[in-house]
Amino acid sequence: MDCSSVIAAAPAGSSGQVWDYRQSSLRSPEVPAELIEKGKDLKSITEIVQNGNDFKITITTGSNVIHNEFTIGQETDFATITGSKVKSVVNLDGANKLIVKLNSVTSVTELSENKLLDILTVGDLTYKRISKRI
Repeated sequence: MDCSSVIAAAPAGSSGQVWDYRQSSLRSPEVPAELIEKGKDLKSITEIVQNGNDFKITITTGSNVIHNEFTIGQETDFATITGSKVKSVVNLDGANKLIVKLNSVTSVTELSENKLLDILTVGDLTYKRISKRI
């Protein structure tokens, strides 16, 4: 991923979010419906600090802060948006794509030039957020 020390990202454009429902229901056992609805209007700041294969990622959305630290390829406890902890392994795909599966949620985070693309997938439900570097 080769982040230069700190990358902060805030939603691009007015809402900064692109929702792609792929003809599916907004219900998921992993993410309560009220969190999905709230997420449509919230803006967040993502800070990524990389030191070799070690990462620190902090996502601040309003007063909610999620902080996770991990090493590529090693099992780690991850904090989730629901407040629970999940054990998983983050893998690096190519030079700039982090992939992790947290229970039934697959998260792909990709850094491309000055944009950060987050894609969360649960079954046939996909949430896509595009952020810009600040």
